[in-house]
Amino acid sequence: MHQQRSNRRDFIKMASLFTAGLTALQFPVWANSVFALEYPLHNIPENKGIDPKWARSLYTRGEETAYFKSKNEFKYIGMPVGGLHAGTVYVGGDGRLWLWQIYNETFEGAQEGIEPKTVNWNDGTEVRKIRARDGSAYIEPAIANNKRILEQGFAVKAVVNGKTFIKELSEAHWDEIVFKPAYPIATIQYSSRDFPLEVQLKVYSPFIPLDAENSALPSTILRLEIKNTTNSHISVSVLGWMENGANKLTGKINTGRRRNEVSKAENSKSIFSSFEAATDELKNAQDSGTMCFTLHNAKSKTYASLDPWPVADKHFNTAVTTSAYADAPEKLVGGIEVTEALSPGKSVKADYSISWHFNNANVQLQKIVKNAEQGFHYAVRFKDAGAVSSYLQSNFEKLTKNTELWVKTWNDATLPHWFLERTFINIDTLATANTYRFADGRFWSWEGVGACAGTCTHVWQYAHAVARIFPELERDLRHRVDLGIGFKEDSGAIIFRAENESRPAIDGQAGTVLRFYREHQMSTDVTFLQANWPKIKKAIQFMLDQDKNGDGMTDTPMENTLDAVWQGEIAWIVGLCIAAARAGQAMAEEMNDTSFAQTCQTYVANGRKNMEQELFNGEYFIHRPDKVQGRKELGSYNTCHIDQVYGQSWAFQVGLPRVLSQDKAIAALKALWKYNFTTDVGPYIKTHIGGRPYALPGEGGMVMNTNPHNELKPFGENVSWQLGYFHECMSGFEHQVAAHLMAEGMVEESLILTRSIHDRYHAAKRNPFNEIECSDHYARAMASYGTFINACGFEYHGPKGYIKFSPAWNPEYFKAPFTSANGWGSYTQKKNGAKQLHSINLKYGDLQLQELAFSKIGSGAVKSVSVMLGVQNIPVQLNQKGAELRITANKKINIKTNESLNITFS
Repeated sequence: MHQQRSNRRDFIKMASLFTAGLTALQFPVWANSVFALEYPLHNIPENKGIDPKWARSLYTRGEETAYFKSKNEFKYIGMPVGGLHAGTVYVGGDGRLWLWQIYNETFEGAQEGIEPKTVNWNDGTEVRKIRARDGSAYIEPAIANNKRILEQGFAVKAVVNGKTFIKELSEAHWDEIVFKPAYPIATIQYSSRDFPLEVQLKVYSPFIPLDAENSALPSTILRLEIKNTTNSHISVSVLGWMENGANKLTGKINTGRRRNEVSKAENSKSIFSSFEAATDELKNAQDSGTMCFTLHNAKSKTYASLDPWPVADKHFNTAVTTSAYADAPEKLVGGIEVTEALSPGKSVKADYSISWHFNNANVQLQKIVKNAEQGFHYAVRFKDAGAVSSYLQSNFEKLTKNTELWVKTWNDATLPHWFLERTFINIDTLATANTYRFADGRFWSWEGVGACAGTCTHVWQYAHAVARIFPELERDLRHRVDLGIGFKEDSGAIIFRAENESRPAIDGQAGTVLRFYREHQMSTDVTFLQANWPKIKKAIQFMLDQDKNGDGMTDTPMENTLDAVWQGEIAWIVGLCIAAARAGQAMAEEMNDTSFAQTCQTYVANGRKNMEQELFNGEYFIHRPDKVQGRKELGSYNTCHIDQVYGQSWAFQVGLPRVLSQDKAIAALKALWKYNFTTDVGPYIKTHIGGRPYALPGEGGMVMNTNPHNELKPFGENVSWQLGYFHECMSGFEHQVAAHLMAEGMVEESLILTRSIHDRYHAAKRNPFNEIECSDHYARAMASYGTFINACGFEYHGPKGYIKFSPAWNPEYFKAPFTSANGWGSYTQKKNGAKQLHSINLKYGDLQLQELAFSKIGSGAVKSVSVMLGVQNIPVQLNQKGAELRITANKKINIKTNESLNITFS
């Protein structure tokens, strides 16, 4: 989970969790019982008290999420709207941009988090100091109005019947503002009784699944549309402004001057912002670079410099200037204005963009990742912010069309709006200062913004979103890092933080084996697997070798994501290794490596049998202590641990056969629901102290590890600082469980758990776009995409041309988006009398299929199938096994953009 144990110990010391051990703690009388001195009583109620009507509402489509000025919901909103790996730029609820964490200052121990700060938190027994990496932004979220680093905004002027009306696009100027957060596009609507126009603003950076290059532009697009809703003719002017942000942090007195220059292209006008530095040191500063503010319309007025605010009518009539200077630290703000006469019912559109280019990586980052020395990937493509803007202009229609097409495709579904939002939203991590792509193309990440280096395997293996949306990033990470920089040729070990560590982690190793299989599946052919198979095989063998006694249950003490080296046979690690071995078998079979496939198969068979016999206590899976060490060291032992059947959860993500029996897996999930999930964590965290605040009193969640049978010393004789983790609600782990619940048919529990997370991040309480664990925008939270995959019953194998859909609910009419190796689109299935209709509509790219699987809807026998690609009939064979309907074509079917494959079962 985290990198430096000393930092974690510091946290626990501050939490006053341990003095001479847990026996030193005194607990109060509760519920007429006295707590054991060693550990407090389990106090999560079995009856969750959930309103059945509310639970039923979670299944329904509902309304798209909207946040309102009138409900005071804008304080914390910050949607990332910059390109991938280009720093963090937030758009707030009223459409103004804030934060501007684009200056490469984020670093562990200094500039962690969205807002590096320590806050006070009363945990129910004492007031504790909480740092950014421990969840300070959960207690006190960053406030937009406190982090408006650069002057930026818009004003709209209307002249009607001789009267002039001016409003800025900011919260104070409007009766109502509505913010709709369909990531990656924020749509903001403005209305007032005293203003004769309807105003809408769309804010985003180009975001096109399967196109990592065009989704990683250091830029933000702002698309204004203003409609005349009166019966009068109106002269409408839009003024946009942007501060010169070059050397914003280092530009002190006598260090140089800021410069704005206007440039014109065929269909655009721009203000190019730079800094004329007095010293070489300033030229090499982290915030040394350029910005560009552009209107993608040549019919405009440009102002290289504007007077201070507030905006008044004079700003729309100031003198046009083409260049301006300001000595640092004075601000220099430029503006671009467009004017148009609007007839009744007509609209004017104004497309602006802001681009930036700051290519000097943090010096501290360069010390731990040598790739950072050459700067960032976007700077290889673009020499400065003006070049970024020119690229946007040349490709504006394609970039905006495909981004908006994806958002439409994603949201054109029968799944609930809130569910689509929460399961997708965490991919915004890629558009924050948590991730980097260096000049040589290498992808690198913290765990959370500025905390815990090295694209950690045992964290990122939970994160399913990137591999499905930008698979090329994950394939490169597997090849370049896991089988390159972080690979030990002699043993096959994968160092879990590459050059930032020296050890493998057993869960990271197993999870990465599963990721090798997933990345193969998300490829168009076998090239990835073939090229990497020798090393992948070594990595699998290393994992198998950690089973010392040959029973298929790994038992070698090794680092794991809970930052400890646990002794014995641990259900969640054993099961994860079994799932990874099964993925190894599948890959070996595809490589015709029959001997190694048999080795993996034997491991899986032994492991499954022994895990189910030895580690299942009749209710849930446990941690069997080491025969020599016993329960001396920290472990989960007979307690109920959140990841206990994680291996089976992973298996569903890549379409593997079951690695655990269904009855025992479901029993374990039911135990987690019974013992670990609560609609109010308050009573639990008040008595089980030491955890970090990722869920607060009054909020629901699933606790990491509980002691339902009130054992004495449940987590070992000599517990260590990591015990604090057991008392927390970490959303990445919760999403993993929600995904598994969905796959096993426990749909309602899955929805309730996911909704609990969603409600914890409601805009009235904190930023909906920032799920927090160890610092902000935590990578593990991208596990949420796995819940979406299982809701669709989606499986895919690109090289085989295989796809499957089996919706978890509403099979009679279901519609959802999907992505594949080289294309994405929309899938629909319907029941129509005695027939069932399935349609794959490709919106982007191409898709090759040869084998397709669906589930039978309702009763009645299926006797025939028809497959049509447009007007072309495709011959197929039908094979029905139970409720599964599988069809196979004689050769691959090539579906192109805007084509549909229609399947009819009769």
